Amino acid sequence: MNDRIREVRKALKMTMDAFGQRIGVAKSTISNIENGSRNVSEHMAKSICREFNVNYEWLTTGDGEMFTDLPQTVLDELCQQYNLDDFDRTLMQMYISLTDAERGLLKAKMKKMIHDLGYRKDGDLEED
Repeated sequence: MNDRIREVRKALKMTMDAFGQRIGVAKSTISNIENGSRNVSEHMAKSICREFNVNYEWLTTGDGEMFTDLPQTVLDELCQQYNLDDFDRTLMQMYISLTDAERGLLKAKMKKMIHDLGYRKDGDLEED
């Protein structure tokens, strides 16, 4: 796993310092991990996967692809951060899969509905 962490960092073109900062550890910790003098904790492995969209299976065993599917990971993170349920996630996934034209139609309908409800945020609703 230590070699794969070095491989991730190099693939991302990051210094040890920048990589460590993103997961909350010092440059020396990353150096010790990469040279094999320090083992990787489960917590750190999960942090690396979450922060850099690394495939956990690949990081721990070498099987599969290095990186996970970014949009799905970001969507999962949003759902977790905002405590969204499966229905919310499905709505977001459906919205993402719409064409630009379909999104435009949906936004126009939503703006009208929000306007009709009398909701104002930072003044009047702006039209695109």
